[in-house]
Amino acid sequence: MTSCTFLPHTRGSARTVSSGGGHHWPGGLWSSSNAESLDRLLPPVGTGRSPRKRTTSQCKSEPPLLRTSKRTIYTAGRPPWYNEHGTQSKEAFAIGLGGGSASGKTTVARMIIEALDVPWVVLLSMDSFYKVLTTQQQEQAAHNNFNFDHPDAFDFDLIVSTLKKLKQGKSVKVPVYDFTTHSRKKDWKTLYGANVIIFEGIMAFADKTLLELLDMKIFVDTDSDIRLVRRLRRDISERGRDIEGVIKQYNKFVKPAFDQYIQPTMRVADIVVPWGSGNTVAIDLIVQHMHSQLEERKLRWDMAALASAHQCHPLPRTLSVLKSTPQVRGMHTIIRDKETSRDEFIFYSKRLMRLLIEHALSFLPFQDCVVQTPQGQDYAGKCYAGKQITGVSILRAGETMEPALRAVCKDVRIGTILIQTNQLTGEPELHYLRLPKDISDDHVILMDCTVSTGAAAMMAVRVLLDHDVPEDKIFLLSLLMAEMGVHSVAYAFPRVRIITTAVDKRVNDLFRIIPGIGNFGDRYFGTDAAPDGSDEEEVASTS
Repeated sequence: MTSCTFLPHTRGSARTVSSGGGHHWPGGLWSSSNAESLDRLLPPVGTGRSPRKRTTSQCKSEPPLLRTSKRTIYTAGRPPWYNEHGTQSKEAFAIGLGGGSASGKTTVARMIIEALDVPWVVLLSMDSFYKVLTTQQQEQAAHNNFNFDHPDAFDFDLIVSTLKKLKQGKSVKVPVYDFTTHSRKKDWKTLYGANVIIFEGIMAFADKTLLELLDMKIFVDTDSDIRLVRRLRRDISERGRDIEGVIKQYNKFVKPAFDQYIQPTMRVADIVVPWGSGNTVAIDLIVQHMHSQLEERKLRWDMAALASAHQCHPLPRTLSVLKSTPQVRGMHTIIRDKETSRDEFIFYSKRLMRLLIEHALSFLPFQDCVVQTPQGQDYAGKCYAGKQITGVSILRAGETMEPALRAVCKDVRIGTILIQTNQLTGEPELHYLRLPKDISDDHVILMDCTVSTGAAAMMAVRVLLDHDVPEDKIFLLSLLMAEMGVHSVAYAFPRVRIITTAVDKRVNDLFRIIPGIGNFGDRYFGTDAAPDGSDEEEVASTS
């Protein structure tokens, strides 16, 4: 097995995990005066290099999850990185992976992901961020005369803004690059921040602003002969090229680009890993260091803090409770009764949902308008002052409210969010969402049938905010809420309008609403209750 050394950080030096044949990068080789003279691009860009044909295969979208021997790792979704104030407690841990073409960066990244054993990871490839080519550049690319290995070929401004948002836990849209046409595809993919963000690419360390966002910088230093063999195997088997052509291209374009732009960035790396994915000891040491860093950040959902943050406070002014008329109280009596049949439960729940949504619509903005009646007379009325209304249901119980919304809002758009509880950590986790395009312009009616702790509701609101929906355009609707859930949501998001038909004062030690309504989803859909009798919202959506 390869022997490795993990060197502590010293100012002006790179840490190297090395073995016989690996390169140690002495700290004194790069002076501070050299560093100060650098422009934004590192290293300085030379001129006179011949353009080359881009040989990277077409970019493929990452799978939504990875299954390892230990657990399932989500590469799409959003963890609950916020505290009882609704703000993110810590930023994500961002790792940069640099190295030459075919050095094994992606393989090293996946080995780190598997060994880390954290539930939420984003793998971001630099290949997605090639600049949009001009007409002249498109012609050059078509004739293999455009240099795709020059730092100017990458959109570093977009890379930096994307990584900043990911570290803040926000959603980002990442371009999908088509290497056949040398252009970005029409549809971009949406990613969220995660516990760990891994950014890999040949120029991962070539921009000073980008370097400041990386918490750890790893350079994969693979022998040039190995990289050449990998390129030979790939280009001959996958791209139908001959040996002579591949070697000629490597000597003329690939190797000079590595020498001029890529290898010098090794000096800014925190860790250098010789032999790439074959250096398993080095990867184990890297993972140990990252675990200690993640532990310090403590990206954990604190249910106890959420539960105790708002005790004895008056109910917020953003809360609106449907007037408790004898009719409303009578319907609550029926649906709360454990002896009520499923048919009656559904019927009276639907009636309450209809009343709730009608009540919620009265809080939408309206403006004065004048219409003419069939009798030719003017009528001074009101009309909706917004652009559009979108309903978003928190699966699964929240979807039962969709028919009532459709019944009173013509042509309403519908989105869905699936939030589930991690049984090991107790954290709510976003696993799926489908939101209409341009939702940021809409008034959004967020629907969940019961809200206990407010955890799922807070996450759903946070997701909407990540998609640029203004906080004061979000309306949280629920048939029944606990005071704790009302306080949690209102304290974290004071401009969200909270609307319900009833508020119960207590939750028990298992965070179930008391006296409550039971497991709404099981009673509505006729499914078997959870073995421990817990409410669906605590098991499936932690609301």
